[in-house]
Amino acid sequence: MYRLLLISLGALWLLVHSGSSNVVTNKPVTEDCLDCLCETMSGCNASAICVNGACGIFRITWGYWVEGGKITLPGDTALSDDAFTNCVNDPHCAADTIQSYMFKHGQDCNRDEEINCLDYGALHKLGNLGCQGQLPFPFANVFNRCLKAKLKGNVMKTTG
Repeated sequence: MYRLLLISLGALWLLVHSGSSNVVTNKPVTEDCLDCLCETMSGCNASAICVNGACGIFRITWGYWVEGGKITLPGDTALSDDAFTNCVNDPHCAADTIQSYMFKHGQDCNRDEEINCLDYGALHKLGNLGCQGQLPFPFANVFNRCLKAKLKGNVMKTTG
């Protein structure tokens, strides 16, 4: 009986501490920045669920999801075989994964002495160990154009 209780408690502990989380409280990435990441990575096209191991509108890989804390949908667990694809193909769960990843790995990738959306773009595309590298031109072009449009739109909202 005692052994069964220990096994049950161990299984419960594993379930609770499996690395999954449904609540992300630290969100350093702005909505505009998330919009531009989405636009740059996939055109915000949700029809292609996974392409070469990168899934969802943000094209998140399994390793990125793990580094981001294995965020899961409510009722799911990180131990589930489908937890990764379920989360990263859900825009809100995927955005929370990005928020968690950026909170954990946020750094000044472009060395301008501030951490902002430009750094989050580099982190998202190049990873936390390579974010100081050169962004591929197509990514940088679309991402920077999107950020400029967002900035221009925000200026118009505050002045008009």
